[in-house]
Amino acid sequence: MTHGLNVPHDAPRDLIRAAGGIVVRDGPRGPEVACIYREARGDWTFPKGKLDPEEGFPEAALREVWEETGLRCRVERFVGTTNYTHRKGRPKIVAYYLMAVEDGAFAPNAEVDDLVWLTLAEVAERLTWDRDRELFALVLEQLTA
Repeated sequence: MTHGLNVPHDAPRDLIRAAGGIVVRDGPRGPEVACIYREARGDWTFPKGKLDPEEGFPEAALREVWEETGLRCRVERFVGTTNYTHRKGRPKIVAYYLMAVEDGAFAPNAEVDDLVWLTLAEVAERLTWDRDRELFALVLEQLTA
């Protein structure tokens, strides 16, 4: 699998590179999206985390989704990125991928306290961060096109 995203060679040296997933499954009311709650941060968001050395963005996204949710997924396609200043003052870029669940089940862990499956109409109102809502608007365009 390729890296899926090229970070400019002149990006800040302290840039945090991360990746995550917008995880979708078929539910009784139509497509459902996984949103996670992190009590330590007090937020509802999508699973994501930092790249390991020599790891590409899609590989990191799959690994992070599995570590945080217990769900084994496959990447369907690249969705977009969010860029912001991390709480410790460093610039951060997160590449997100639309993913489909293959197997697994959620259990609370050190990073994620809860996971809920929401309909497409419910996701935006649950998310804490504007950047996540903006990203999800791109996903909605792709899923309803």
